[in-house]
Amino acid sequence: MASDGTPASTASEDPRASTTSRAAGALGHAAAITRETLPPMHPAGRPFVLGGLAATLALRKVSPSLGLVAGLGTLATAAFFREPHRVPPLRQDLVVAAADGTVSAVSDAVPPAELGLPDEPLTRVSVFLSMLDVHVQRMPVSGTVTRAAYRPGTFLSADLDKASDDNERNSLLLRSDAGHDVVVTQIAGLVARRIVCQVAEGERHAAGTTYGLIRFGSRVDTYLPPGSRVLVREGQRTVGGETAIAETAPVARD
Repeated sequence: MASDGTPASTASEDPRASTTSRAAGALGHAAAITRETLPPMHPAGRPFVLGGLAATLALRKVSPSLGLVAGLGTLATAAFFREPHRVPPLRQDLVVAAADGTVSAVSDAVPPAELGLPDEPLTRVSVFLSMLDVHVQRMPVSGTVTRAAYRPGTFLSADLDKASDDNERNSLLLRSDAGHDVVVTQIAGLVARRIVCQVAEGERHAAGTTYGLIRFGSRVDTYLPPGSRVLVREGQRTVGGETAIAETAPVARD
């Protein structure tokens, strides 16, 4: 006890411990920044990246330059399968983009026949994903998957309008928490040969949740409920799970 009544410093207050604590805090901060800068990878990409790493190690023994090329290819593959964190808007009357990309068309079209919906056109927002875009797909609304349907098809360039009708696709019919029916369709492209869908009928998911992925170039169509007000236009960039593409009309109550 000091003469003024305040506790005296104890031997446990080791300067080395304080330095270690600060170093650990700095490392934790650096790790957090790294996680934000380098987003996590979708599980579907792990086999490709592990294969690339194995090829890189093998080629390095043969030729350092070949190993370098393989290493760069592995990094590019990991970047393709990235799954960044997204924060959707809170409003239930909004439909958010299901994918990162460019709005290639806003038009009226009949939704995929395999969903069994009425043969009536709905407003469709098509988003084209280039090879450099994030390729995971996200729920456009919070709600329940009432129907899921896969249909094989061709592999035309995904930026062509007829790709929506002819290409391989996987469609979901969603009943939003606000009471609307929203359709979202994954469409394979010229290079894409594999559509991954992780959700099933009867499941409920929040807007912005990752539900699938299309490997290597693709397109995603979102069919809006009648009376919706489109908030995007052709040529606009979208951020999956965050960009509001439409505002839905209030549901009539009996």
